[in-house]
Amino acid sequence: MWVFVNDQIVPAEQAVVSAMDHGFLYGIGLFETIRIYQGKPFFWDEHMLRLEQGMTALRIRQKWDRSEIHRAVLATLEKNRLLDAYVRISITGGAEGIGLHSGVYEQPSLYIFVKSVNPIEQPPVTKRLKVISFPRQTQEGHQRFKSHNYLNSSLGKQEVGKTTDIEGLFLTKEGHICEGVVSNIFWVKDKTVITPSVDTGLLAGITRDAVITISHECGFTVEEGFYPLEDLLLADEIFVTNSIQEIVPVSTVENTEIPYVYGKVTRELHEAYRRLVELSN
Repeated sequence: MWVFVNDQIVPAEQAVVSAMDHGFLYGIGLFETIRIYQGKPFFWDEHMLRLEQGMTALRIRQKWDRSEIHRAVLATLEKNRLLDAYVRISITGGAEGIGLHSGVYEQPSLYIFVKSVNPIEQPPVTKRLKVISFPRQTQEGHQRFKSHNYLNSSLGKQEVGKTTDIEGLFLTKEGHICEGVVSNIFWVKDKTVITPSVDTGLLAGITRDAVITISHECGFTVEEGFYPLEDLLLADEIFVTNSIQEIVPVSTVENTEIPYVYGKVTRELHEAYRRLVELSN
């Protein structure tokens, strides 16, 4: 694998981070994972807007504009000879030494990683949901960022294990449905599309926002709020979303089987999402 590091593309073993980088020392860093279809980043502007907003909030100087990062992504894809891929863009605070920093991070670092992905299967492979034994922690500031502070998700993944068809499900400390380890969650009840509120502390995914928009366009009622686990167990359909896997139907929650796996609503939303992908190419 070849990795983009600041202004050059180097072999993965040479892609190093300074021991004084605050992304390493204190988690001062942000990342975006973007799906590439036939060499084109999907929902590019949406991902970049979230990254830029996070940099502003964390006081990281925006050293690279969107066009510069876009060129770096394409160059990294070309170097790795990939057309359909997963891209991770990471920006850290840079080397500021030991001790918390109160000013602007003037010398951030940029890293771009790419890897191949399997084509989306039709119909998509299902997942099972397993409730994580500890609650989702709240955001550390006024909002949740896609930051390098990823311990909750890492511990959740350790708990569910390596099995790829299981997704961990976080509840809040009050017992409300929150999000998956690497996904947002939706369910359908009486043709209403339901998803937890961002006020649960979830990370509002780019695909989550797209699915909400698509649901409205397809004529479905959409509800966002605070819901107990029991509501999920009574759902007609359930699916999870993220930028890499798109829309993934759920077959069971713990030991409860879902009545309609890849049911009518999930299928309609997935097909509409796939049309967006095709139009982007």
